[in-house]
Amino acid sequence: MRNPHRFFGKIMALSLFLFLLPLPGFSQDFPTKPITIYCGFSAGATTDLTARALAEEAQKVMGVPVVVENKAGGGSTVAASLVASKKPDGYTLGVVASSAMDIRHLMLAPPYDPAKDFTFILVYGNYIGGICVLKESPFMKLKDLEEHARKNPGAVSYSSSGIGANQQLAVDYWAKQAGLKLKHVPFKGGAPASTALIGKHVDFTAGAGIHLAYVKQGVFRMLVTTTAEQRDPEFPDVPTLKDLGYKDLPPQQYLLIAPQGLPDPISKKLEEGFRKAAHSEGFRKALKNLSVPFSFKDRSQLEAEFPAKYNFYKELMKELGLEKAKK
Repeated sequence: MRNPHRFFGKIMALSLFLFLLPLPGFSQDFPTKPITIYCGFSAGATTDLTARALAEEAQKVMGVPVVVENKAGGGSTVAASLVASKKPDGYTLGVVASSAMDIRHLMLAPPYDPAKDFTFILVYGNYIGGICVLKESPFMKLKDLEEHARKNPGAVSYSSSGIGANQQLAVDYWAKQAGLKLKHVPFKGGAPASTALIGKHVDFTAGAGIHLAYVKQGVFRMLVTTTAEQRDPEFPDVPTLKDLGYKDLPPQQYLLIAPQGLPDPISKKLEEGFRKAAHSEGFRKALKNLSVPFSFKDRSQLEAEFPAKYNFYKELMKELGLEKAKK
């Protein structure tokens, strides 16, 4: 070897060059292929419709297709479980009800830890529930339903979007305060839960969002709104649970998540891209048409709020005796 120093110098330069190259998955070019969003509820549910509206706006910002796949079940714990199992490369996300993080985890024992297995990206809206009966129902006010349920303990049934759904919890919280015993019939989303009421398989439904379309069409009568901080401007004559003197739950949220371990460069691009999508005129219009209140929270806010919310629902479910549903 004529000049070993020169040879080793070239080796060191090449090593430094390779070291500085971006690693796969950390590329500044992210994203370079379609992004998949697992939606925690069935097609046609309000969560599904908002997820598709968000995806439509996000792909304009991200520059790649953003595809929504429905993975319904367990009130979005199925979708959350799938997200938690995926590689943290930014190409698999989930839109779930925030109850999958702070309520259902306590009841259903899904195969994930909400505090350790996810990267919270953002929240873009609130679920506002409603107790609804068919338009031809004799129950004109919540008081009428209460009196009937009190006279027929355990016989009055209601549908919800799943075990551990915030709407179920709100109804059970109201029922406990009113001294009622009800029968819960869970479904994989608000759409089939509403269909159950239309088919007269239940006496009322704990609406999760899609119920509002049926109210507007004159199919349902909404007796009260649940998890609502104030009356809905579209339905000013419908009282909130608080208006009627009951304690209510804080709104649950539409939550965008990714697997834990998401590299910072990718996380920042997702946060920035979906922030722009969530604040776009098209998305805000879509939420308004679905009667979903816009509410934005970023990753730092969600991570700061999570411990307190988790502990709140943990204590509440002990009070309601719902922990026994956990396996």
